[in-house]
Amino acid sequence: MKRIASILATVLVAGGFVLASCSSAPEPAPPPPPTTPTAPPALALPPKPPAAEKDQCGLKDAQQYVGKPRTSLPAPVDPSRWRVACTTCPVTMDFRADRLNILFNADTGIVQEVKCG
Repeated sequence: MKRIASILATVLVAGGFVLASCSSAPEPAPPPPPTTPTAPPALALPPKPPAAEKDQCGLKDAQQYVGKPRTSLPAPVDPSRWRVACTTCPVTMDFRADRLNILFNADTGIVQEVKCG
């Protein structure tokens, strides 16, 4: 009988280990939520230049030609400082702050716009 009790105890102990190994292990904790990246601090932009510097080409004085015929422009025109062209004429796209552009209507010859560039 001792032998049966010993075998029975061994079977119970072994069965306990088998059951213990079948039990589910605790699940790991869920990962923390992702963090939202933050933007770097804003950089201060340099202040805009005063409006007085924008009239490098004489735009203020040339406004008097708008609405007048292009023949009223003073002659001779300095091509290094003034560009006279029709509104539909092709012109170069280079920008020069000291150059005055005088644009006239090709059909009527009336100055429609003056601008620096």
